[in-house]
Amino acid sequence: MTERLYYTDSFLQEFEARVLSAAASAAGETVVTLDRSAFYPTSGGQTFDTGWLEVLSSAGSAQRFRVHNVSEDEQTGEVQHVIEGDAFALQTGAVVRGTVDAERRRDHMQQHSGQHVLSAAFEKLYGFATVSFHMGDESCTIDLATGSVSPEQLAVAERLSNEVIAEDRPVEIRFAAPDEARAMGVRKIPAAQRDKLRLIDIRDFDLNACGGTHVRSTGQIGAILLRKTEKVRQGVRVEFVCGLRAVATARRDFETLTHAAGLFSAHIWELPQQIRRSLEEVKAAQKMQHRLLEEVADLQAAQLLGSAPVRAGQKLVVQYFAERDLSFIKMLAQKLTKSGPAIALLACGGEQPALVFAQSPGLGNDMGALMKQTVQRLGTRGGGTRDMAQGGAPDAASAERALREVADSRLN
Repeated sequence: MTERLYYTDSFLQEFEARVLSAAASAAGETVVTLDRSAFYPTSGGQTFDTGWLEVLSSAGSAQRFRVHNVSEDEQTGEVQHVIEGDAFALQTGAVVRGTVDAERRRDHMQQHSGQHVLSAAFEKLYGFATVSFHMGDESCTIDLATGSVSPEQLAVAERLSNEVIAEDRPVEIRFAAPDEARAMGVRKIPAAQRDKLRLIDIRDFDLNACGGTHVRSTGQIGAILLRKTEKVRQGVRVEFVCGLRAVATARRDFETLTHAAGLFSAHIWELPQQIRRSLEEVKAAQKMQHRLLEEVADLQAAQLLGSAPVRAGQKLVVQYFAERDLSFIKMLAQKLTKSGPAIALLACGGEQPALVFAQSPGLGNDMGALMKQTVQRLGTRGGGTRDMAQGGAPDAASAERALREVADSRLN
């Protein structure tokens, strides 16, 4: 079993070890196990470390290999270092120097330690237990065992968490048997049976069993920023970022808000009001546009009906509109067929060429069936009722051609 050096020192970033095994994977990589390692494997919601392994030689030369993934063999307890390509020099018995990516390790310590503080805050304040934790590349989440979390509760939990960070409380690693840990008031005991549990003790605030890497004091977390919540199967998911991630996220948010405010010639605090006003103006403009289109459709319907030929006692309107869209020709079809026995066969070009077939209620045609036959030939989709149907066309020319073909076919 690999000796896990990060168990006692999360800040250890360089170490020497001996290769226990090295084997090629199906993906063309090399999987290396060492007798001891400071690399953290993906586990407990925390993602893996990256870094380098150097093979040391008696001549003083060294070959360096990139560690781009680290996993854990749950059966043997070995830490598996995944090397890019064929690491031929990493043979069994070779002595290597490991170097953990310090920036990535610091980020992970900030996120994971911040999660402990945040989970403890929710549990102390509201009794919301953390069901799971996930560390992503950009943000982290905890799932809380509750049906809902109010904005006020989020703000209070965030405030308490950052107060604990500002107090710079010591964070210590302790080891205890499960029964001892229960007596000590550990927040959550793992289900897996272990002789000894590794405990992360945030002084006078939280004591929890955890195998991850952590800061030495809460001040090193930097800050906790809650982002959003969503309802999930097991409760409420809270997204957050800590430390330098929180700074980068806040900077990106500020720049986005500043740019948006510049478009409105307003201060960022005035953005909600400005956006609300713009949405109201857009809705008013849409209503006005709809009224104008209705007037245009009324006039066009009257004109088309006035010049339409009569077939079997029904007026037949066949019209292609190169610049109109589907919503307009649907509106026009409704107006053409509402006042008397009429059939409307319409098509439009525009960005999304389409067809609309309609008839006055009570006529004997089946516009839905007619549309299905038409779109089947076009290789598109469509359908509708006996009195009105719509469908797509691959391009404007196809829409116009299909319209003419249907108009020439037999209609009752």
